[in-house]
Amino acid sequence: MEVYKNPHVKPTEEKLKPKLFSVIKGYTPQQCAKDITAGVIVAIIALPLSIALALASGVNPEQGLYTAIVAGFIVSFMGGSRVQIAGPTAAFATIVAGIVASQGMDGLVISTVMAGIIMILMGLCRFGKLIKYIPGTITAGFTFGIAVTIVIGQIKDFLGLTFKNAPIETVDKVTEIFSCMNTFNPWALLIGAISLAILILWPKKLEKIPASLIAVIVCSAIVELTGMKVNTIEDLYTISSDPPKFALPAVSFARIKALVPSAFTIALLAAVESLLSCVVADGMIGSKHRSNMELIAQGAANIGSALFGGIPATGAIARTAANVKNGGRTPISGMVHSVVVLLILVILMQFAGLIPMPTIAAILFIVAYNMSGWKNIRNTIKTAPKSDIAVLLVTLTLTVVFDLVVAIGVGMVMAALLFMKRMADVTEAHTWVDADDEETDPDNISLKRIPEHTKVYEINGPMFFAASEKFGYMLDDKETNVLVVRMRNVPAIDASGVAALTDVVSRCRKQGVKVVFSHVNPQPMHAMDKAGLVEIVGAENFCDHIDTALLRAGNISLSAAVSKGA
Repeated sequence: MEVYKNPHVKPTEEKLKPKLFSVIKGYTPQQCAKDITAGVIVAIIALPLSIALALASGVNPEQGLYTAIVAGFIVSFMGGSRVQIAGPTAAFATIVAGIVASQGMDGLVISTVMAGIIMILMGLCRFGKLIKYIPGTITAGFTFGIAVTIVIGQIKDFLGLTFKNAPIETVDKVTEIFSCMNTFNPWALLIGAISLAILILWPKKLEKIPASLIAVIVCSAIVELTGMKVNTIEDLYTISSDPPKFALPAVSFARIKALVPSAFTIALLAAVESLLSCVVADGMIGSKHRSNMELIAQGAANIGSALFGGIPATGAIARTAANVKNGGRTPISGMVHSVVVLLILVILMQFAGLIPMPTIAAILFIVAYNMSGWKNIRNTIKTAPKSDIAVLLVTLTLTVVFDLVVAIGVGMVMAALLFMKRMADVTEAHTWVDADDEETDPDNISLKRIPEHTKVYEINGPMFFAASEKFGYMLDDKETNVLVVRMRNVPAIDASGVAALTDVVSRCRKQGVKVVFSHVNPQPMHAMDKAGLVEIVGAENFCDHIDTALLRAGNISLSAAVSKGA
């Protein structure tokens, strides 16, 4: 029989309650041991990353550790996820470097505190679910663009170049690289190449020990023992092993006004990346995060990080995944991670000055590669409509050439305009045959006989990025042999909608359930065919009418029953 979902029933409102307070009730000594182990391992992973990301952001190395300590602890204590690990991430490197260069550290502190306040207000206003209205093409575009800017920014240290100027813009950095190529240091390139080799090859053999830590130890030892003329952290920066200290910036109304755009950029990016990390973590542990509570925690964490000498923070997908893989299942592991990083800062920070700058560059190359999502970019260009591809490429280009504020602003305007055009192209006016048409429509599903072990879902309206999550519940019954998806009222579909249908089909195939589509309109049919979904499902399972689809479903169910009986 068909299952109907009442659109007028409101879902239960999400609690504004930290996950820690929910999971601590049934906490066991066994899970405590696993959380401590995971926290220690994540801290070891976070150590070189936090230092590298601080340097990429144009601040001192210990400020990356301050961020992991303060923001990491607050997010774990207050957050809406069981396993989220927060700290400095590559997404902020270019933004932070630009703010520090133009507004100084006080400007960064003010921007980050304002961003934290914005995120807290977003959480209190229940804006957590609204993040889905940012199209995936924009997220993919600016993420890849940020990865490109990180790579360009690290070429100087990887090749051991000596710049004559201190360029801020990415285009200017490219010009400076070519003009200063005569200062190339072959020893720096050698250390960078060794670091890259370790970072690429080590995980294939011993994944438990972080490759970045091995690269730091090995290359630091090589430079120190051989006396190679390669810049290290202590050659360029003053290192402090002091714990985080509270400090207030010099605030004025004029500075606040000037920094509002930067604050909104930090808030938006932190919110998007944190909630994406939560979604990834949910899939790994079978949990469900509280998005609004997570926004409040991220806001508080950024305020705390800024006031204690850190930089903007957000949920770190790679560190969160490492936490889960090593047994972390509660926020305790994230809190342990912060405490361990604090101990390392106080006890071992003096040795951080020995780390070669080409090794830092190599670590950031790998970080940029991992965050770039190039496979997603490639698949989008191959399968998505031209309008989605245009939004992606424009966002990517503007991120590299200008900055994230311009890229997201232009990308959102483009996505909105193209979506409105798409809706206008498929909208039509027609005369009603009967005032009570719903009751007399011969194609009303209530007048049809549904074959046994068959479910029918009818999708009404366009399948686009903001609605794509609504289709995940289609397959929730193990007794189903055939799933019929009726699409006569779907005038248009975008890349996110195709991805949602592909996910449904994939889950059905894993459970041995056949999928039959009924009355797919021309634009969705073209998009599904281009994405390879028609080939996966089989052209014979695309029917032009619900009667044909139900007949096809009945034959499939009958064949399945005969096969089981045989």
